[in-house]
Amino acid sequence: MNQLFDAITWNLSGSGIEQESFRRIDAEAAPEIRARFSDAEWHVARRLVHTTADFTILEQLEFRNNAVEAGLAALRRGALIYSDSNMIKSGLSIPKLKRFHDSYARDSILCSVADPAVAELAAKENITRALASVRLHADELDGAIFLCGNAPLALAGVVRLAVERGIRPALIVGMPVGFVNVVESKELLKLVDVPYIVLHGRRGGSPLAVAALHGIMENGLYG
Repeated sequence: MNQLFDAITWNLSGSGIEQESFRRIDAEAAPEIRARFSDAEWHVARRLVHTTADFTILEQLEFRNNAVEAGLAALRRGALIYSDSNMIKSGLSIPKLKRFHDSYARDSILCSVADPAVAELAAKENITRALASVRLHADELDGAIFLCGNAPLALAGVVRLAVERGIRPALIVGMPVGFVNVVESKELLKLVDVPYIVLHGRRGGSPLAVAALHGIMENGLYG
């Protein structure tokens, strides 16, 4: 057989591949970086490395105000999950969510960026739909899990609601990606005492926001 085929380990299950990946991440992570995270935070951090195959994101990853514990508590009471993109909504594992609270379903995850009312407000105020959605659902965000992996103005908007109106999400995952307002929106999180997980800098993305919540769930299911 071709030597390239010989280099593949064929007899591994999906779970086996995942566990071997985690073992390699644990082995390759620099000790001084690993030491920055609690065991619960490492479950999340390791999941993000697994998603990207990029250890350098650990240098820009920050947890504040007992974010993992706050996220688990919110999941167990069936808190609303708000996502700033349909990719996040599609990526979250409903079976895992249901192990925390039976009320969770795909339709219960709030993502309204495509709603007509959001588009109308965005056009009227000359703002993005992501920001318009946050403004329209402001009251629902109090006590919610807020997942931002796409739009920096969604993150900036929820922080502004926290500062100006006292809206307090149970957890903010701040991982928008891009070049405009991205770094600045993440820095705004310093203004609030809300539990949050943030990936500083330009990097981010919906898959990372999904991975962060999955990592939190793994603490409750397997940690």
